[in-house]
Amino acid sequence: MRGMVDLMRARLNLKQCVWIVAMTLGIGITGGTVRVAASPSPQEQHDQDYSKNKNYQVGMRDGRNDSAHNRDHSKKRNFKKDDDQKAYETGYQSGHQGNSQDHR
Repeated sequence: MRGMVDLMRARLNLKQCVWIVAMTLGIGITGGTVRVAASPSPQEQHDQDYSKNKNYQVGMRDGRNDSAHNRDHSKKRNFKKDDDQKAYETGYQSGHQGNSQDHR
């Protein structure tokens, strides 16, 4: 009789251990997936439409002008806001590379 009780306890402990391991792995995998899905990729961060931004247009003009005269970033402009600087740089790169399409 004692052997039977010990066997039942062992099975119960094994089931609990398997259940705990399965839950821990499931939560760990799900948590990692949620974190990966929540963070935007670097590519998505640069996919803004600057085409109507004044600084983008100025950058596009400067880039085309520098490209036409074989210069590399002849004008250094400073902006108070990071977004204005990004718009200018995106426009400059598009203009300097000869992209006549607006950046999207």
